[in-house]
Amino acid sequence: MSVRRLPTTLLLSAAVLLAIGIYAAFAHDLSRARSRLAGRTQTIPTASGTLEYAVTGSGDPVLVIHGAEGGFDQALDMTGPLVQRGFQLIAPSRFGYLGSTSSGAQVTPAIQADAYAELLDRLSMSEVSVAAVSAGAWSALQFAIRHPKRCRALVLIVPANYLPPNVRIQGGRVIQAMVESDFAAWAAVKILSMLPPGVMAERMLGTPASVVRAADSGEKARIANTLDHFLPVSERRKGMQIDVWTAADRRPYPLEKISCPVLTISAEDDQFGTALRARQIATAVLNGRAVIYPSGGHALVGHYRNALDDSAAFLSAVRRQEARP
Repeated sequence: MSVRRLPTTLLLSAAVLLAIGIYAAFAHDLSRARSRLAGRTQTIPTASGTLEYAVTGSGDPVLVIHGAEGGFDQALDMTGPLVQRGFQLIAPSRFGYLGSTSSGAQVTPAIQADAYAELLDRLSMSEVSVAAVSAGAWSALQFAIRHPKRCRALVLIVPANYLPPNVRIQGGRVIQAMVESDFAAWAAVKILSMLPPGVMAERMLGTPASVVRAADSGEKARIANTLDHFLPVSERRKGMQIDVWTAADRRPYPLEKISCPVLTISAEDDQFGTALRARQIATAVLNGRAVIYPSGGHALVGHYRNALDDSAAFLSAVRRQEARP
């Protein structure tokens, strides 16, 4: 080997070793993500496909519905502390997410809501309260509309708003690669995590970077956990596509038909515009109330515990009201 070729050989060797190391780190994280999900759920057949769900806790039952880029795990990450407040959580993965697969060409929130009713039949539950996060609000609203006798109360946390008219979600090949490739999504999160604190949460979670930087260590850890739990994104891709279709479909819901008490929760600085949607829903239903925190973004940073406390107090008050003779 000539002296001139030695540096090139060393560079190639270093590049190969770096690539192996990067892939090993990715494979480790992906394996850890799949291990985190394994063995926690059951599935049932429904008229619209296979529905995956997890159940945890004991007490008053609450159907908890996850948002975009989620699954049963995201729902439990967000609402899990309600178990310590005396609630049993039933967390389905919406169609297209993780182990829930639809048999139809396109899934609507109404179809998803009817699958929730089938799940309650399977669990021998006549009625439940419902707590939905972000994009989970659409099917939760449809459940309250289509199955009013089965919906005791409804909590909508940062309820997703529609896309503005004539606006489409853009992103090109990079975004497309992220939602179709676990490696691309993993690499994007790793790269964004190298940016100044809060930038990744701002871009992916609709939460101002300044709010994240000012948060305590517990809240920063919660946000990091949320971002870490996006994997495996390849098993959430179809659900994300369904959410995009739903966000672009601006047909109004007959919210005046919702008779159960409704609590909506958001933050003024939510960059996804859910404060407006929360107020609209609370005003349109027969018995609604909106709680809007001054800051916190879509992830409710700094007000997450408040949201849990407000939700638990609301659900408990509804239950006490029902128990009165």
